[in-house]
Amino acid sequence: MKTAYLAKKLALFSLLFLPFLSLAQGNNFIEISGKIVDKTDKTALPGVSVVIKGTVAGTTTESDGGFKLRSKAKYPFTLTISSVGFQTQEFEVTGPGSNLNVELVTQTQLAQEIVVTASRVEESILKSPVAIAKLDIRAIRDSPSPSFYDALENVKGVQMTTSSLTFKIPNTRGFNIPSNYRFMQLVDGIDMQAATLGVPLGNAIGPTELDIASVEITPGAASALYGLNAINGMSNLLTKSPFFYQGLSVYQKTGVNHVGGTGRDASILTETAIRYAKAFSNKFAFKLNFGYMKGTDWLSDTRLDQNPNNLKSANPNYPALNGANNAAFDGWNKYGDDVLAGSNTVSVSGLTINGKANQTLNVARTGYWEKDLVSPNVDNMKFDAALHYRLSDQAEISYSYRVGKMDGVFQRGNKIQLDNVVVQNHKVDLKGSNFLVRAYISLENSGDSFNVKPLADNMDLSTGGSGSTWGAAYKTALNTYAEQNGGGLTDANLAAATQFARETADAKRAVPGTKAFEDQKALIRSINNWDIKSSTIPDAPASGGAALVQKSHLYHIEGQWDLSKYTKYFDLLIGGDARDYQITPDGNTFVDFSRPIADRGKQLEDGTYGDKINYKKIGAFAQVTKVLFKEKLKLFGSLRYDYNPEFDPKLTPRLAAVFSPTANNNFRFTYQQGYRFPGLFEALSYVNNGRVKRVGSLTYINEGLGYLDNSYTRASGVVFNAAVNAAVAAGASRNDAALANRNLLVKAQLDKGRPEQIHSYEFGYKSVFLDNTLVFDFDAYTNTYDGFLGQVQVDVPKGQTVGTDAAVLAMLDANRDAGQDRYRVYTNAKNKYRNYGSALGLTYNFYKNYTVSGNTSFNKIKSNATTDIFVTGFNTPEWTANIQFGNRQIVKNLGFSVVYRWQQEFNWESPLVNGTVPAIHTVDAQVTYKVPQIKANVKVGGSNIFNRNYIQYAGGPTLGGLYYVALTFDGLLN
Repeated sequence: MKTAYLAKKLALFSLLFLPFLSLAQGNNFIEISGKIVDKTDKTALPGVSVVIKGTVAGTTTESDGGFKLRSKAKYPFTLTISSVGFQTQEFEVTGPGSNLNVELVTQTQLAQEIVVTASRVEESILKSPVAIAKLDIRAIRDSPSPSFYDALENVKGVQMTTSSLTFKIPNTRGFNIPSNYRFMQLVDGIDMQAATLGVPLGNAIGPTELDIASVEITPGAASALYGLNAINGMSNLLTKSPFFYQGLSVYQKTGVNHVGGTGRDASILTETAIRYAKAFSNKFAFKLNFGYMKGTDWLSDTRLDQNPNNLKSANPNYPALNGANNAAFDGWNKYGDDVLAGSNTVSVSGLTINGKANQTLNVARTGYWEKDLVSPNVDNMKFDAALHYRLSDQAEISYSYRVGKMDGVFQRGNKIQLDNVVVQNHKVDLKGSNFLVRAYISLENSGDSFNVKPLADNMDLSTGGSGSTWGAAYKTALNTYAEQNGGGLTDANLAAATQFARETADAKRAVPGTKAFEDQKALIRSINNWDIKSSTIPDAPASGGAALVQKSHLYHIEGQWDLSKYTKYFDLLIGGDARDYQITPDGNTFVDFSRPIADRGKQLEDGTYGDKINYKKIGAFAQVTKVLFKEKLKLFGSLRYDYNPEFDPKLTPRLAAVFSPTANNNFRFTYQQGYRFPGLFEALSYVNNGRVKRVGSLTYINEGLGYLDNSYTRASGVVFNAAVNAAVAAGASRNDAALANRNLLVKAQLDKGRPEQIHSYEFGYKSVFLDNTLVFDFDAYTNTYDGFLGQVQVDVPKGQTVGTDAAVLAMLDANRDAGQDRYRVYTNAKNKYRNYGSALGLTYNFYKNYTVSGNTSFNKIKSNATTDIFVTGFNTPEWTANIQFGNRQIVKNLGFSVVYRWQQEFNWESPLVNGTVPAIHTVDAQVTYKVPQIKANVKVGGSNIFNRNYIQYAGGPTLGGLYYVALTFDGLLN
């Protein structure tokens, strides 16, 4: 059924291409031939691209440097001849009988490269209207990073967040989060954001090391041309065409990580990739790619307390409870002890401590460390295939299929263990010299994945009892210890008493490493509903489950048409797209909102959880460019329209100017706006784990729940309860103390959700000096975010109106279960946020092939006079820097490179973990030896070669050294 459904969808999309089939012509071909060699040593150059300018017709040279190209082009026409590492050359062909002998000149710097991402049309990287960087095949090959995706971390202004061996998320210009909705990742035009999982998968199911042609990085807003999700920047991964990169290629990397200090034993990492491509008569071509990686994942096991005893949410009145003895310990990488979220605490009241009656202790449930809940073993398998057919010299049609299976851990609001996740893409492209039509389908299946927090919560509940049962056992044991050791609780015995009480209350709790623990974990992982008491399920725990069951389909179609040859005074590009997310309700993250509130998470008799949900958008754009003053000034103007039925339509403009007083000196000025519609999880989530419900920003979710207009902020509830406990300890009754401190409770009053908006100004200067041996690249920006999307936790008094006495009493911790509903709500910040920064990059080829390059970036947020309803989390170091030194050919066939990377200490804030990320100092290095006789490269290298362990975000894994040997055979059977 699924196959037939997909076939119908693709058939519908293919109808769009039928009008273009008339572009195919008869058989009046001409043939051009020639040979291309290296000017320096006259050796033949295989794999050189030979293209008829302004068409899609082209070929590559064979192993002897020769080529033959058949075409229907009319004389005269121009051939563009290019190869990585050589200057691009153009030759005019005036008539038949042409036999070209071309000598290519080595090009050291790549500042003359062509990019397409900034303006959606080809242009010089020097004259781009926005900041942009490009990694081509040579830069990727020379990088000491373990993979081409890791090499993005060396790009000016890029901050990388590593959640797992299989998940690396880039970001630029601030407001970083592990599941980055503000930074778009494209692979051959396909959006890599896994919609329902809420994480970009560019490196997890993207191209293999053998098939990547180039990566273009655009920091800053790109919404005016690309629409939603591109307000912080984007990366565009472009793969190799089977027409220009043919033959068999094989890649094998073997490495080792966890060599000390990461919490795990030394482990082998392997990665294998195979690529085969073949073209026939310059008309038909295909390619196949397969990749498989397996290793032991990095471990998140930072044992810091984000709720130290001096906070009001802990027990500041009792100095004996500090460090490991803190009864309200909330570990960075521990779950089920989430004190700051208020979801795993017990208030033990009525104690007599140091002779004072009516004392209260805040106690966290014991919970479980992340390493006990997630699997250390990860693998990533991916396969893709593509068929290309040239309808004529002016049009090429292609179909591609991509599938990836992956494991790993990533962080959203909670940590998610991905296990056997499968994502598939089907794509059809029709492109010509001045147009593009593309349609694709993405299919997502979360496999055997699970949510780490409800797993920990339900392990505690199912084996350690409910919060009230556990709390009663804890209090009894505490008093028992006091009676047996001095007759009462005092500062001298309080720490030991709390330790004894916890051990007693945990007597039946499943212990990690035991069979009972593993059996119970497997059972909870298998249960889908996190919030429903599962007593009706045979052998199920008296709590919820943790399974993450998500399936979705994404349908996308887009097109663009360059009308420049039809306009006299300016160049004009137009385009548009439409997208439809189709979500299958799963009972946990997405539910059918047409059903009554009480039934939204319940399974129907047919096994489903309700009707499918659709989340749609359409958009269109136009871009005008004009060259003035003998190409010294180029003006850009673009306007985009986006509409999502859940929100008002949005217009997004971009204005830019590039001034080039000389060919190698280029100044640019850019103003642009950007909008970001909430992602699926931000808009439509309805996550109910029984303790704190996470809900999306769309207002109809709130109907009957009251969290928008009838709630208090959780942060104010913490302060309120601390004041009440202090008053009770001084002799007041709890209810009187609550009413006396009611002014500490802050009404949330959340607004209707709306798209996030950015206003951005950018200045840049890019130039080449000293006979193309020194590249200077500088940019500065300022951004203003309006309606910044984030999460705030609120408490709703059940059946009461905020402000009344009954509502105030419902906010007491003692009334949490009976009196409150707790929600973590995606909503817009009330303040505007301004950040600014700059970046500088230098590359200098100072002697022969020796090159030194470096970059530094500065990013800062401007503070507001008033606090907001939630912490935005800038999560970006003020200063970062990279320095790279290398020579791709010290002697014949031998090269090396070394990279030093530094990042300043900064503060990380998120709904899961808050804390300080220490400064980072790492060194990567590699040596490469080429063996031309067998078309092989041997690369020996390592990242963080001195094994200076570090984390990239609070709650993230500890990253250590990774050392590898990679062997590549390229262009076999060509």
